[in-house]
Amino acid sequence: MAHPIRGRTAIVGMATAGMGEAPGYSAIELLGQATLGALNDSGLKLSDIDGIFAATSGHAFPTMSVAEYLGVKPKFFDGTNIGGSSFEMHLLQASLAIEAGLCEVALICYGSNQRTAGGRLVSMSEPQWHETPYGPRHPITAYALAAARHMHEYGTSREQLADVAVAAREWANLNPEAFAHGPLTREDVLASRMVSDPLTKGDCCLVTDGAAACILVSADRAKDFPQKPAYFLGAAGANWHRSIVAMPDLTVTAASESGPRAFEMAGLQHSDVDLLMLYDAFTINTILFLEDLGFCPKGEGGRFVEGGRIAPGGELAVNTNGGGLSCVHPGMYGMFLIAEAVAQIRGQAGERQLERADIALLHGNGGTLSSQVTAFLGSENAL
Repeated sequence: MAHPIRGRTAIVGMATAGMGEAPGYSAIELLGQATLGALNDSGLKLSDIDGIFAATSGHAFPTMSVAEYLGVKPKFFDGTNIGGSSFEMHLLQASLAIEAGLCEVALICYGSNQRTAGGRLVSMSEPQWHETPYGPRHPITAYALAAARHMHEYGTSREQLADVAVAAREWANLNPEAFAHGPLTREDVLASRMVSDPLTKGDCCLVTDGAAACILVSADRAKDFPQKPAYFLGAAGANWHRSIVAMPDLTVTAASESGPRAFEMAGLQHSDVDLLMLYDAFTINTILFLEDLGFCPKGEGGRFVEGGRIAPGGELAVNTNGGGLSCVHPGMYGMFLIAEAVAQIRGQAGERQLERADIALLHGNGGTLSSQVTAFLGSENAL
């Protein structure tokens, strides 16, 4: 049975800013631009915001920084930071707060100038004492471990990993906002510089600037706004470890727990899903999440993505914006999963628009395959 919170809130404003490169702007300025864009999209004013949900990679107290910069005095706020999946969790937290009457207009937001401020793919979290002596280059070392183990246990190949990157680029080529465009082949990925065996540069996400923000209100008000609402249908999170060395099984993520609970909360089945937005910081992520969320058996993810199955025109629409691999990845990517899902549900995705986009699954990942949060958004047809 679906949870009572299903369909009780909706996103009515959505915007991005500074996608790719935004020289001369700080992270909070980009966040502010996205917020103003989301407000303009919804027809609301800054003074209407009474709930703030934020996580950033550069602010110790993100909701305080956001409220101060925007000049907002929120009645409710939450700065839960569980890495890139924070924003999928914020969808749940904001929905619960609105349903409880603690706020009426919730802002969920993120901004980063990672590329123009330095442009390195490095972990922004504190070192783990029991890993430090070995000199890992996180986050990539952790994901390379998972990829190597998956290859060892299930015969997954570097060619199959490359297929994930190729599919992402094909979607990005249909997206004017994507940072990376142009042809990309299996051979290109395999021949790119090895960064952490078995992952090459082509297996790694982009390092970009970017910001995104959305406005969430109660479903009772949702139809009063200019844009087609994207309704919150459910979400669930799971967290089994902090450090990659504490991960129980390098081939099984906590998505195997968050996914089933989110499906139950939303009252949905796999066949109901039109779009998958998966946090693809590295190519192995997509394979692991397809397995752990139940779209293919464990160990079959590599074979599942072969032959363009998740590319444009394939059987399953995955990361239609181009993903973190080819669209945008400014340190934390979870807000951009939401942005693409909303665009598809509204029918505003241009050349990459799906014929049917009534139900979107968003899966966020944080840390080193640590926090996993699965969420669902849907059109009015999904209610």
